[in-house]
Amino acid sequence: MKRGIYFLPNLLTTAGLFAGFYAIVAAMKGYFDTAAIAIFIGMIADGMDGRVARLLNSQTLFGAQYDSLADMVTFGVAPALVVYSASLHALGKLGWLAAFLYTAATALRLARFNTQTHDSDRRYFQGLPSPAAAGIIASMVWVSSVYEIDGFMMAVPAAILTVLIAGLMVSRIRYHSFKGVDFKGKVPFFTIVMMVVVMTAVALEPAEVLSILFFVYALSGPVMTLWQLRRMRSQKSGSRRRKPGHQ
Repeated sequence: MKRGIYFLPNLLTTAGLFAGFYAIVAAMKGYFDTAAIAIFIGMIADGMDGRVARLLNSQTLFGAQYDSLADMVTFGVAPALVVYSASLHALGKLGWLAAFLYTAATALRLARFNTQTHDSDRRYFQGLPSPAAAGIIASMVWVSSVYEIDGFMMAVPAAILTVLIAGLMVSRIRYHSFKGVDFKGKVPFFTIVMMVVVMTAVALEPAEVLSILFFVYALSGPVMTLWQLRRMRSQKSGSRRRKPGHQ
């Protein structure tokens, strides 16, 4: 049998890898808004390659490994170097240490995801997904570039946020994966209206709207976890009250 690799899914993976590499080059030249946009383009390519592979029934072990290695560059190395070049360099050693923590957290997050693919609930991710983490970092750099916020004023909040995002990636906090969404099925009319509103908002103010969307998603995990813990505690207290001798 002839050996080879499927063309279209791996082409999309290569496109995502190229976007991450280009983001690094753009950041080195000082084009931080372009670097942020390149990361978002890599995110789109990463979201498409897996769906195309499943649609064409062309999923392979090679494609899975290639996708993971490309994600490490696009969502691990590129965002760290972009945010370091844009602001963290003003903090000296603390700046590049914060960038390294983000990169290391991405590697750990991807390694854990690769080893738990068949064991975890597909409806949820364990820890903040690396594309979402990259989206937060890229949107922050994009907003700071649009409003010309730089220097020490941006470096401190950027360092704090970078470390927090790294912690969320390696945490056990669950995030909705949206893999249960049926794109072939029917949806309520209101859903289409909301999609049009969001797309229009992104077209008008892409940096600000994307920043809000990714921040909301990053907060959704801790909020959902706290809500579930509170619900479990209320259920335990309710069961204790119903036991004999506690009336």
